[in-house]
Amino acid sequence: MTQAAASPLDPLAAARLKRDLLALGFDRVGFLAAGPVADHARYREWLARGYAGPMRYLERQAAARRDPRAVQPWARSLVLVSLNYHLPDPGSLAPREPGRGWVSRYAWGRDYHRVLGRKLRVAGDRLLSDWGARRSRVCVDVLPLLERSLAAAAGLGWIGKNTLLIDPQLGSYCFLGALLTDLVLPPDAPVADRCGSCAACLEACPTGALHPSRPGWLDARVCISTLTIEAKGAFAPATAALLGDHVFGCDICQEVCPWNREAPSAREPDLAARPELQRPLLVELLDLDRPAFLARFAGTALLRAGERRLARNAQAALANQARRSPPGAAAESPEGV
Repeated sequence: MTQAAASPLDPLAAARLKRDLLALGFDRVGFLAAGPVADHARYREWLARGYAGPMRYLERQAAARRDPRAVQPWARSLVLVSLNYHLPDPGSLAPREPGRGWVSRYAWGRDYHRVLGRKLRVAGDRLLSDWGARRSRVCVDVLPLLERSLAAAAGLGWIGKNTLLIDPQLGSYCFLGALLTDLVLPPDAPVADRCGSCAACLEACPTGALHPSRPGWLDARVCISTLTIEAKGAFAPATAALLGDHVFGCDICQEVCPWNREAPSAREPDLAARPELQRPLLVELLDLDRPAFLARFAGTALLRAGERRLARNAQAALANQARRSPPGAAAESPEGV
């Protein structure tokens, strides 16, 4: 099908386009007209409150996030996609294993930037070759876009009290990506917020990053995910104690969410869990030099933390485990596992 980029797709053609894109392996596809982002004022307030913590880079292009057309003036529409990464594992809610740390689910397989980016590039090429688009651009965490807000506006789900996008069928374990295009696509309707009176995520957060007094606001300064991945330098003892056994990321607010209880498993083979990434031996993370770190974690999201932060996090987790252990007990050695 060839169509001039300035001509809007009719609903039947838009439905066919969605089917074409879903056939590439996405779990959800939604369309949105390029324009001002409704949540931008809230985002600016989040920054003003200091909730971004060490992620100061988010302030640099805050104004550009107001409208995708500030990124690409030719954009007429956005294609928002999600890719399920849920795996049937209790995660950090499982019984603790002495000597082992926790890694967030999203990092158990191949780096999602590569997996989702590859699919989106194919989708962009398809828009150009089959649907009459003249321009398209892929975004997987690389452009100043409020992907979560855009995905909610495109009907992929609602933003929950844990600040994550919740799909009523898939739950919240979903990677999000976007295609900017000069095609004019009929926008999808948003999904109603269905969190209701549930406060499971707010009550389960061990650090107060999420709190019942401010549902929908994340204080990244004390978020385990931010601390283990983004924060630089040594931890103060009180901060290290917040981490528990986590060495990369945190899923607690998702693990307790009722919408994730029946979430289907990920279909994408590249997102299958690598056992050595799920619960790594902490002592093996303490002395990794750069070559060893790259050899072990190449192609995974753990590269983001780097060997020094990972070692720092492992030290904190070992100290936390030692404090929990009865007198005379010791964490398991690699040989004893």
